This record gives sequence, structure tokens and C-alpha cells, in this order.
Amino acid sequence: MTGRFGRQPTGWGSRVFARLSRGAHSVAGQVFALQGVIVLLLIAAAVVALLFQARYDSERDARHRSLAAAEAFAHAPGISSALISTDPTALLQPLAEAARRGSGVDFIAVMNTDGVRYTDSRPELIGRRATGDLSRAVAGHAFTETFRGEPSDAVRAVVPVWGPDGAVVGLVGTGIEVENVSEVVEGQLPLLLGAAAGALLLGTGGAALVSRRLRRQTRGLGAAEMSRINEHHEAVLHAVREGVVIISADQQLVLANDEARRLLGLPDEADGRHVGDLGLDPRTVELLASGEIVTDHVHLAGDRLLAVNVRPTAQYKGMSTGSVVTLRDSTELAALSGRAEVARGRLQLLYDAGVRIGTTLDVVRTAEELSEVAVPRFADFVTVELLEPVLNGEEPSVAGGVYTEMRRAAITGVRADSPLQPVGDIIRFVVPTAPMAAALDAGHAVLAADLNAAMGWRAQDSQGTRVALDYGLHSLISVPLQARGVVLGMANFWRADTPEAFDEEDRSFAAELGARAAVSIDNARRFTREHAMAVTLQRSLLPRVLPAQNAVDVAFRYLPAKAGVGGDWFDVIPLPGGRVALVVGDVVGHGVHAAATMGRLRTAVHNFSTLDLPPDELLGHLDELINRIDQNETGVGIAGPGGEAADADAPDGVAESAGVTGATCLYAVYDPVSGRCLMASAGHPGPALIRPGAGVEFPELPAGLPLGVGGMPFEAAEFLLPEGSRLALFTDGLVEDRYRDFDAGLHLLGETLARPGRSPDQACADVLAALLFPVPSDDIALLVADTRRLEADRIAEWEVPGEPAAVSRVRNAGAAQLAAWGLEEISFTTELILSELITNAIRYGSAPVRVRLLRDRSLICEVSDGSSTSPHLRYAATTDEGGRGLFLVAQYADRWGTRYTERGKVIWAELPLTGGPEPQAAAPLDLDALEDLAW
Repeated sequence: MTGRFGRQPTGWGSRVFARLSRGAHSVAGQVFALQGVIVLLLIAAAVVALLFQARYDSERDARHRSLAAAEAFAHAPGISSALISTDPTALLQPLAEAARRGSGVDFIAVMNTDGVRYTDSRPELIGRRATGDLSRAVAGHAFTETFRGEPSDAVRAVVPVWGPDGAVVGLVGTGIEVENVSEVVEGQLPLLLGAAAGALLLGTGGAALVSRRLRRQTRGLGAAEMSRINEHHEAVLHAVREGVVIISADQQLVLANDEARRLLGLPDEADGRHVGDLGLDPRTVELLASGEIVTDHVHLAGDRLLAVNVRPTAQYKGMSTGSVVTLRDSTELAALSGRAEVARGRLQLLYDAGVRIGTTLDVVRTAEELSEVAVPRFADFVTVELLEPVLNGEEPSVAGGVYTEMRRAAITGVRADSPLQPVGDIIRFVVPTAPMAAALDAGHAVLAADLNAAMGWRAQDSQGTRVALDYGLHSLISVPLQARGVVLGMANFWRADTPEAFDEEDRSFAAELGARAAVSIDNARRFTREHAMAVTLQRSLLPRVLPAQNAVDVAFRYLPAKAGVGGDWFDVIPLPGGRVALVVGDVVGHGVHAAATMGRLRTAVHNFSTLDLPPDELLGHLDELINRIDQNETGVGIAGPGGEAADADAPDGVAESAGVTGATCLYAVYDPVSGRCLMASAGHPGPALIRPGAGVEFPELPAGLPLGVGGMPFEAAEFLLPEGSRLALFTDGLVEDRYRDFDAGLHLLGETLARPGRSPDQACADVLAALLFPVPSDDIALLVADTRRLEADRIAEWEVPGEPAAVSRVRNAGAAQLAAWGLEEISFTTELILSELITNAIRYGSAPVRVRLLRDRSLICEVSDGSSTSPHLRYAATTDEGGRGLFLVAQYADRWGTRYTERGKVIWAELPLTGGPEPQAAAPLDLDALEDLAW
């Protein structure tokens, strides 16, 4: 750049500016600038840190001085007595001023416990209350603080003054004003600034020396130029995967990068030597030294095919020209392409294995999927052996730390015939040097590239291995299947038709494939175990044998879901009077918790059925019970120790999961005497009803909410069923699935049940054959019941007038009926029970009084009246004139009880049809005299 008149700029200022401009672009200048900035930042940070440290030290010293002065004055003799005197200011003000001057603090204030000053360095403040929080000192605790406010900002200390009785009688506050603390710091500032300036000069001088030496070594080059030179050099010598050779005009080797040295086999001291002295073959020497332009010439150098390019170099500063030779290894490129293709195929196979292995939660099927995915793309034959506990879903265990046998779970090959043992055989590992045993012992895959040389494998079974070798098996990889550090089984990959033997890369791939399959097998095993546990629990809680009764002819089916056992259940419960209760229910959810909840609900239904409640009332009690269970077990609505509601989110999460998550139930009671059937539903689908000579219908039941929802009463519906009617009670898993809606399932169920001439058991089989899914996603409970009616000649009824004389007539009539039925053996017991029940119905009940005898599996005696008063069994004292009647009934009857009707009650008793040993009586009983006994 020239000046205004075309001359170069002159003067020392211009020369310095030009030198700085050049230096700023060089590496040395940039390093100098960077070092200067770093030195400046470090010095500035040190100065700031020292300032803060000085201020912190000053404030800490002020706190210590203030606290020491306050404690010394507060504990001085006579201070507490002066505070309780009539004029504390007159006594304490001189003492406080003297102490202030002696301690070097800015103020000493003596205050009462309300903070009103008795003394102060500023007299105008005496009698005024000190600002700030003094409650800690009043409570007996000395403290220091940096106070901001009136009359001035200060570092102060407040100390309580204790009276003779140990109570706080006053406060002493001392302090140093903040501005005085700051003056101490400001006094140190010149020294700090001087030290910083000296450090800056030293740091800058050192940076200048380092920059000057660096500029000489880099010749003033900038960072970009040096980086570009280094990158070019490194790329040519190391990074480029292409050989580069520079040959001078006199055929001397100037430069050869790493790739060229590898491809040509050049010695380490090749630089500077003649091309003919490098030990290359004559054809290669001729090509390199010719200097002719060559493009993509394929040249054979040893066992390599090289693609060669030769170009002359341009003259530089009068130097003679040479040539640049580039070399590419076509042989390795082809091999690399082949390996890349193999790797791509292996990755695709691993992807397919991730998709195809573990599609089901079945252990055997998962093993089969492992064998199928590897044939034929990796192996010609694949066998999978699993430990016996794994096949059963149990945690595998090993005795003595060695696995000696497994069961073959899957085999897949390129040919149908195989020399290997079939599925189901026990495979034993008795030779430690065999590949299978070695793999199990080492915990990783073992390669037997040549089975002819695998003596341990051949010793395992000499006859079987001879057959396998004759068949063509020649290579093997044994992979232990491990998950969570536990051995589950073994996978063996065999080659027979493929001529290439397995290598180390194949062994690594087989180990990866086995590891992925092992996780899926372990998941299937754990699911099998949990599913088996839930199924066992579910089946143990369901009825195994239906109770004996004559009201209905029943058949049932229960199938757990494949994906997890649910909470479906059914029940047949005999009731008094020859009646029977039919129950189906469904608990929301799957697993052990749902099965356990089902067992609790089934038990509750049994307990409530003993009360002989109508269906709607029984469901109401069941709903209330579930709400109470939820409250007790989840903590909702339960008061804690402090009166607040307990937290349902317990730390372990057990309380939240223990409640009943929801359930449905259908409860029906059938009376074979009248043919009446009462039904009530709690959110459950209604039954299918087939009357004789009519089609299948699905009667509408009053809608009820599921159990546990609460808030609405349940309603019952009554149906009159002729003899031979069929009821089909079911859960929604039978008719509904993700592939079929509820209405379509009902239609198909109706068509199946409409087939004539089928027994209940055959009807159950037909329904499952028509509606069952291959893999049901929910439990299925089906109960098919054909109704029966009790014949008229098995029923005897009498109206009883409300007079005691009628007891004998009804008793005699009952005896005559028993004689007609051929039950004279139990006539005496029946007459005794009838006498007691009728007598007390007349005496304590209300009209109308009726007596009914039912001959079913047992003899049922029923006495009904219009009163709702229920009798209670008790023990009469020796001096009581009555109270033994119901005791006698309980002694002679197998069962007895009371059930309530819409207009009264029925007291019933059941007796066996054949006589048994009777209770011993002290003297013959007079039945007429027993009529006077009362409950």
C-alpha cells in the first residue's frame, strides 16, 4: 500500500503497525495474543478474588470483634443487676461508652427484652426500639448478622443478658458499620493493583519471548496455511487408502506413503534409493522408471492386481521433472466387496431372527423358530436342546455345577432325513472335550471346524458320530443359550451340504444369534411358569366336582386364556327346598391377582348363599363387600393416626394393586317345585334360554352396574321354566374377541345351542367347537343346565288352622304320607320335627301356616307362616319350662334353617331318606307332650 503521493509509508509508527498486521495473521502472533488475553484474565480474576477475600475477612473480623465485645459486656459484673434497676440508662451508658472505645466497635447498645435501648453511642436513639429480628437473642441464643436498615448498615452481634434466676433480662448489641468495613478493604486496593500490574508485565514479557521463538520456527506462516500443509501431508502418507509414490528425474524414490509401501513391499529405508535397488520385480521397476503417462493400467505385482496411474510432475524453481505414481489394490477391493455382502447378509439374518424368534410365548415354539431362521442361510442343520425345567417353565438349576443332559426341543435341516437324534430324545454330554460340553463349561460358543478331528465329539457316541460323518456332517458350532447368566439350553449349528467349514466369524455370529434367541426363550419360560401358577391357582379355586342335586342336569367348561389366566368362574350351589343357584362371574384383569380375587368372590357368594337371599339382595351384599375390601386394602377412606385419610400410594405399591379392580356376576336361583327362576345381573351378559319346542332367546335382565362400582340397587327378573328348559350361562370371552364383536358371537352361540337332541355335555362341546378361537385372549367359562321338575307325587302340602289341636292332625297326615313313600323308618323323627315346627309357628307366628314335605335326595320339611320373626337356637336351663324345641330339631335333622319370603318366612329341616342312629333319650318321648315345648 502506498501513501498519498505513491510513496511507501515512513516513520516508526507505520512500521510498527505493519509488523503488527503481519504478526496478527501468523501462528506466533495469534499465540502471543492468546497468551496475553489469558494472562489478563487470570490477573483480573486474582484481583477480584483477593478483593472478595479481603472483604470477607474484614466482615468476619468485624463479626468476631462485635460478638466478643457483646459477650464481654453482657457477662460483665453488675450488668444484670443494672438492667433490673430503676434507672438502667444512668448506670449503663457510661459503662457502654467506655467499653465501646476500648473494644474498637462503632456502637454498644443495651436493650431490654423488647428491644428498647437503654444505652447507645448515639444518645438520640436511647429509648427507641431497635429494628431487626431479636427473637433468637430473647430465646437465649447469641448471634451475628449483617444488618441492613435504620439507623445504619452494620455488622452486628446480639447477646442475651442472663439474670440471677437464669432468665433473659436484657440484650447487648454491638457492631461495626458496613462503611467502616469497606474502608479497610479500600485501603488494600493500591497494593493489589500494583501487584496486578507487575504480574501483567511479567506475563506479557514471557508471552513475547515465546511468540518470538515460535515465529522463527514457523517462518511466519498462519494457522490455516500450516493446517493445510499438515493435512495434505498426513492424507498422502497415512489417511489415503491409495498408494502414492514420487520418483525424481534421476529415478530416485522421493516419497512413498504407507499404502504404497504395503502394496509394493518396500523396505523401511527406501527413501532416496534408486528404484532398481528396492527389490522390486523387473516389470514393476520398468513401469515406475519409465516416466510415461499411464492411466488405470492393471499390473500384477506378486499376488496382487494393482491399478496403476503415472503422471509427470511440473518443474519447480528450475528443478528437473519427475513422476507421481498412484496404486490401487483391485484384489482387496473385490475381497472387501465380498465381505461386505456377507456382512450385509448376516445383518439381514439377525434382523429376521429378531422378527421371527419369540413371536409366541411358547418355549418349544421359540426353539423351533431359532432352528428355522438359521436354515439354510447359515447352517444346513440346527438342533436346539433345552433343560427339562425350562421346558416346564421352571427356573433351571444344576446339580454339582455341570449340565449332563438336555432334551431335544427342535431340529430343522435342508433335508428331511437327518442322522441326528429326533425331537424329544435326551441328549447327554458325558465327554468334557466334546464341543457341547466344552461350550457349557466355558460359557461361550465353541467351534469344531472339522468334525473328523473332533475326538471328544466322536468319543461321545462312536456309533452315532460315525453315521453323522458318513452322512456328510463336517463342521459344528455349539452355542450355550444363556439369559441373565443362567444356562437354558444349547443350540448346535451343523454344516453338511455347504462345503465351507465354519470359521471364527461364523462362531461370533452364531453366539449373537444364540444370545438373542436365549432372551426370547427365557421370556417364554417365565411366562410359562407364571401362566402355570395362575392356571393352577385358578383351577384350585374353581369347583372340581359339581355337587349332587336333582334340580338341574349340568355340564360345564372352563378354558384359561393363552396370554394369561383371568378371573372367570362358575358355580352350582344347592339351596334349601331342593333349589339350586347357578353362578357365573368375571374379574377384570389377568394373572395371579385376578385368580385370587376370583377365589375371594366365589367364597363370598357361597357364604351369602347360605343366608338364602334373593339374587338381587345377594348381589347387593357382594357389592358392599367388594367396596369394603377395596377401602381396607387400598387405604381409600381409612383415617390415619392423625385423622387424615391414609395414603393409598404405599411405598411398595402393594396396597394399590391389592384391591378388586372390577368384576361382573350373574346369579340365578331355580326352584324345581314351582319351576320359577329368579335372576339378577351385576354388569354380566344375560343367559341363553331354550324352552322346549321353542328357539333360543336371550332374555333381557334389568341392567346392573358391575360389582364394586356401587350407587345403584340391583333388580331381579323372574321366569317360569317348563321342565326340560335349558339355561346357558357364559362369560364374554366365549362370544367376544378382537376379531368378533359381541352381537356376532351371540348370534353364533344361538345357532349352536339350537341343535336338538344334545345333552348338556354335548352342547358344551358344540359351543366350544363353534366359538373357540385358536388363541383365546380371555378366559372362557360356560355352564349349561337342563331344568327338572319335582314330580307332584313327591310333594305333600297342608294348610294348618291356627289352633293347637291341628298339630296332631297334620302330624298324623305327615306320618301317613311317609308311609305311602315307604319312609316309615324316619317317620318318628319327622313327626317330632313337624310337631315342634308347627307348634311354634302357631304359637309365635301368624297366619297363614302351611306345611310342605318334599321327597328329593333327602326329606325336606318346610313350615311357613306370615311372621318375619326368626327363631334362634339356644340351650335351656334345667329350670326352664320351654326352649328346647329348636334344639331337638337341630339334633335330629341333618340341616335346618330359615329363609324369608315376601309375606313371611319358611323354617325348613332336611332328613336323610334312610334312618340312622338316633340320639339316646332318657325315656320314650310323648309327641303330644312335646307340642307344649317352646323355642
